[in-house]
Amino acid sequence: MKRFIPNALTLLNMLCGTIAVVYAVQGSLDMAAYFVFAGIFFDFFDGLAARLLDMQSELGLQLDSLADVVTSGVVPGVVMFQLFNMSEENYSWGHHDVTSEAFFPFPAISLLGFLITLASGYRLAKFNIDEDQAMSFIGLPTPANALFVLSLPLILIFQDHPFLTELILNKWFLITVTLLSVYLLNAKIELFALKFKTWGVKENGLRYAFLLLCFILLAMLKFIAIPIIIILYVLLSVIVNVLSKGKK
Repeated sequence: MKRFIPNALTLLNMLCGTIAVVYAVQGSLDMAAYFVFAGIFFDFFDGLAARLLDMQSELGLQLDSLADVVTSGVVPGVVMFQLFNMSEENYSWGHHDVTSEAFFPFPAISLLGFLITLASGYRLAKFNIDEDQAMSFIGLPTPANALFVLSLPLILIFQDHPFLTELILNKWFLITVTLLSVYLLNAKIELFALKFKTWGVKENGLRYAFLLLCFILLAMLKFIAIPIIIILYVLLSVIVNVLSKGKK
């Protein structure tokens, strides 16, 4: 019975991602974000359960990536698509004539958002055949990138500020975030993984310190903390890599 637990958690991740897609398409970006958060929660614990129960398998690996394509690939792509739509003045889903002569019933620039979906799928395919990412990642993990993208509508909704609204709904900002996501997802940058084989402080000092910093930033800045945390994650990993190479 216990061998089904990790895969059941993975399927819950996929279910959350599927529901999030529906909300994102309908424009309920806050609900989409909540279900992505839930999916990422299950994604973290399916791997942990597999290691604790010694039930790691090739099926579980493939299923995990398929679930991540939905939750951390399709959803952030749709959300970015919607943010591009929102950045276009005079655009409204509800009043747009889908039978017009225009090729797309939405601003064509919005399709750039789906570059995130394509880059996420490519990254996950590479991850499945890469044997060098057991305790570290090469490139930004798709769940981290999804958190970055999903934090943007949450900031708009719950931490509304004229400067932040103008920034996030600026199409050049959205283009920059999209291209940066595409690059970081597949960049050859080694990033430490939040995977615990043991609970010892000595072996996991960096992970514990980073998690503590995350809690502090979230308590102080709420949703604004999420993109800051992702940026710090990348920068901290680069610094650690440079220092490690310097000691060799």
